[in-house]
Order: sequence, then C-alpha cells, then structure tokens
Amino acid sequence: MSRSAHPAGPRHADVLPEGHYSAPPTDLNALDPKVWARTVERRADGVLTVGGVGVDRLADTHGTPAYILDESDFRARCRAWRQAFGDDADVFYAGKAFLSRAVVRWLREEGLNLDVCSGGELATALAAGMPASAIAFHGNNKSAAEIRRAVEAGVGRIVVDSYEEIDRVAAAARELGVRQPVLVRVTVGVEAHTHEFIATAHEDQKFGLALAGGTALEGIRRVLAAEDGLELLGVHSHIGSQIFDLAGFEVSARRVVQLMGTVRDEFGVTLPEIDLGGGLGIAYTAGDDPLEPADIAKTLRDIVERECAAAGLAVPRLSVEPGRAIIGPSAFTLYEVGTVKPLEGLRTYVSVDGGMSDNIRTALYDAEYSVALVSRTSQALPMLVRVVGKHCESGDIVVRDAYLPADLAPGDLIAVAATGAYCRSMASNYNHVLRPPVVAVTEGEDRVIVRRETEEDLLRLDVG
Repeated sequence: MSRSAHPAGPRHADVLPEGHYSAPPTDLNALDPKVWARTVERRADGVLTVGGVGVDRLADTHGTPAYILDESDFRARCRAWRQAFGDDADVFYAGKAFLSRAVVRWLREEGLNLDVCSGGELATALAAGMPASAIAFHGNNKSAAEIRRAVEAGVGRIVVDSYEEIDRVAAAARELGVRQPVLVRVTVGVEAHTHEFIATAHEDQKFGLALAGGTALEGIRRVLAAEDGLELLGVHSHIGSQIFDLAGFEVSARRVVQLMGTVRDEFGVTLPEIDLGGGLGIAYTAGDDPLEPADIAKTLRDIVERECAAAGLAVPRLSVEPGRAIIGPSAFTLYEVGTVKPLEGLRTYVSVDGGMSDNIRTALYDAEYSVALVSRTSQALPMLVRVVGKHCESGDIVVRDAYLPADLAPGDLIAVAATGAYCRSMASNYNHVLRPPVVAVTEGEDRVIVRRETEEDLLRLDVG
C-alpha cells in the first residue's frame, strides 16, 4: 500500500517525497468489489446504486453528507461470521464500530451477540430488545452506575479490566444478590501490526491486566476469591484493530492458554472460555487483502486446539468480537463537491460538504480510503486529488491522496467507501456542524435509521 504522509511528518507535507502515491487506476469508473458493499453497482447512466437505489435519489431525499448503509450486505456478513464459527462458539458484534437500535435488531435476527463498552451503548442494546444475557460489557474505567446497571440488567458477561473494577463488580453483584459472570482482560505483550493508537495488547497501554509480573494472575485470584459475587468464565485478550496477519493471534492464544494452565495448576480451576477479541481488517483500498470469516475461524480454532493440547487442557469455548469486519464495508459516505482547487505541480483540492466531523479517522490514524465519482461516469483523464472538508482546520482531510476524473465539478456527488465502522461512532459537532444521518437501503427501499441532527438539537443542549 502507498503511504501518502511525508516521512518527516505533517509539517513537511508541502514537500512531497518521490513516489508518494501509486499510479492511477486504469478505469476510474470501476468499483472494486473488495472495497464496496455487495449490492453497489452502476446504472447504465453511470449513477452508483446500492440495494437498487440510486445515489441521486438518496441525495435528493436525505441530503448530503449521509452515511449510506447496505442492510443486506451487513446481514450477509453477520451470517458469514455466525456460520464460520458454528454453534460451539460465540460471535459478539463490537458495538463501538457503529450501533443503533436498527443494527441491534438485525444482529439479534442474524443470531449474533453484542459487545458494548459504555452505558450509552448498553442502553441502546437494551432499548432495542437485545437480551441482556447476549451482551458483553467492556471498558477500562466503567463507572459504578454503569456496572450496577449492567449487573441489574443481567448482562451475560462483564470484562473486568483492573483490580478496582473487580471490587466494584463484586460489590454491585453482592448488593443485588447475584453472581455476575466475568472475563478477565489480559494484556499479553503482543505488538500488533497496526497503528499505535489502535494496538491494544502491548504492555505500555491502558487496557487489561498484564501477564508480565503476575498482574493478570493476581487479578484472576481476586475474582476467584470473590466467588460469592463473581463467576469467572475465562480470559479475554484483544491485540488491536485493522489486522491482516493472524500471527499475533497465535502468540496471544499461546500466552493466554499458558495462563489458563497456570490457573489450573495453582488454583485447581479449569476455565471454560477464551475470548480472542476482534480487530480483523477490511479492505479500504485495492491494496488491502482481508481474510474471509471461514479462514479466520479455522485458523483461530486450530491455534487454540494446538495450544490447549500442548498445555494438557480441554479446549474452551471460543469467542470473537468482529465489529469493523462486519459493518465497515457495508456503508459509504455520500458527499457533494463544493469546490475544486488545482495547485500546480502538487494536486487538486476537492472540498466536500462534510469532513473531519463525519470521518476523523484520516486525521487521527492517517487512514486511507477509496473514493469515486458516483453521480455519473467520466472518460476524462485522472487527476491526483486530496478530498477535504469544510472545517476551519488544515488537517480536515477525508482522503489524503486519490484519483478522480479531471472534469470533476461542483455539484458532482462522490462517495468514500468502507466508512461503516467508527465514522458515525466518532463523529462530532466540530464548528457546530450537524452530524449526518444513517440511511439503510435494501431491496429498492431506503429509510433513515439515525436522523440528521438539526440546529434545534444543538441549541437544546446549550442552556445559555
């Protein structure tokens, strides 16, 4: 994959290194099926359609910018993960990627469980009818109120992240007269091959209890000692996000299974579950090559079975937590072009009616995306562009470097692919810009599942 940021950092971005971008595609009108949702195609007039609905109609009906979600694609990915792991494993959709009441209903209909990491996500899950027993509650600093609500609701598992949290969950469970099932999150010391901000299993970060120094083992001892309030299901590990190489999972599983062996030897307890987290990558560009769920399932099962055999342990029930891998490719963001500004010898800046408020990932992670002209086709030559937003911020970049037709003009519609994960979840009101709607499309029908914010919404929070 090309890396478009200058090696010396953003302060040197006006001095572009040689070969900083890839060659233009042979056909600017082509849509890479790895990157776009399953039902996305072009009509005879060149207009992109999703679920049989043209983006021209979507823009007229719902305005731009808008997140357009292919419901049938989302459901198909849910089924693929469910079928890949089978009935003797659990698939928890990671709600932090994107959550709404409609999505919760789809998840339940497709047989998936749900992982939440805040009181708001928990409230959304319960309001949409997800059984509490099918919910896992994550987070490195859950409040006492969040913990009590989760225990009171009867969530199927709480992933404890610290000694303090073990005490808080145990206290809430005792007060409510229940035994709360928990997993202990373990930091296994694996350096995932991803951006440092989304690598979560190396030791110098905020999540989990470290294997190093016996911290994790002590956490497990404390959970077992609180048996009147806590039921220890097993161990949890999550090594990062947007990962294509499963080698990190092999190291993680080996270390977690070794810990489970130590728990058996020291405490006489055989733990029944192991959760290897999520973090599997998707195709944002043609250069990305994600694995299929069936291949992921087979590899993870083989790893766990092999490590358990070596440790003399019975194979525990396996859990995984795909989020981005399900919702990411299912949606794209639809924008209208506002200005086209050529910079001689560099690139052309294309400004759209959204920006970092609806997609912060490029600014935050230097994320790469694919973008296409979707309101028509064009036979014009490719031009190197930077797609930017409308915010008062030089870092307001949606797509750092891409190719669009040289006849691109204000009023054209463009779409940025694979924005289903984290874009709406991390959206903000920077510059008091209104967050876009989420529009679900399937079988020729479109409907809003999260409405566009209004100025009244902003002012309602401002008490003066």
